Amino acid sequence: MVACSFLDNKTNMKIALIGYGKMGHEIERIALERGHEVVCTIDIHEDEKFDSPAFSSAEVAIEFTSPDSALQNYRRAFAAGVPVVSGTTGWLKHLPEIREACEKEGKTFFYASNFSLGVNIFFALNNYLARIMNQFPAYDVRMEETHHIHKLDAPSGTAITLAEGILEHIDRKEKWVLDKTDKAGELSIKAFREGEVPGIHSVIYESEADSIRITHDANSRRGFALGAVLAAEFTRGRSGFLGMKDMLDFL
Repeated sequence: MVACSFLDNKTNMKIALIGYGKMGHEIERIALERGHEVVCTIDIHEDEKFDSPAFSSAEVAIEFTSPDSALQNYRRAFAAGVPVVSGTTGWLKHLPEIREACEKEGKTFFYASNFSLGVNIFFALNNYLARIMNQFPAYDVRMEETHHIHKLDAPSGTAITLAEGILEHIDRKEKWVLDKTDKAGELSIKAFREGEVPGIHSVIYESEADSIRITHDANSRRGFALGAVLAAEFTRGRSGFLGMKDMLDFL
């Protein structure tokens, strides 16, 4: 479990924010609440700030941007010698490059498809339930996820992480597919984009007799932002390619 002393850690740290939209502003609020200093913010069309003394003074950069800009943001941060904590999804085809930079060049990178502590508890619950349901082939499994209309990737990174947990533990499923499927070996993920929904994820098991549903429903961005700041605190002083499994021992 995460120790209370870790959750209460308020040792001052210099943080840079890459991406200064709604999530960036929420991260800034929580970072300041926890006693940290935001030394640099970089928003769209502000790439020159990567070369600034303010950015290079940061102990960690927290990055929430878009799939198209994420990889270049990581490269620029690494060039400045600044470790990165990222929650951007949709760029993972480039993951080998980032892993190599961590393993061969000594860079530090913390990635999570979702930083919410509640969602990561949900990941653990999903894996536990999938191990049980592997024994009951009468139940088919499918997924649904809903996010705000501004989210660019579908399915979400969180949905993919949930799907990967199901595929790891349920032998009768071979791959996930976006939208409905009639193939028994495929795991259907339906992705909806509505209004300003922070994020709803459901895993549904159904048989002729009944259904079992587990759902995580985010009330706001605060849970994601808090988790990102906790990850930044965890990352300081560490090196390599890191993730929530390194920070949370119940995963």
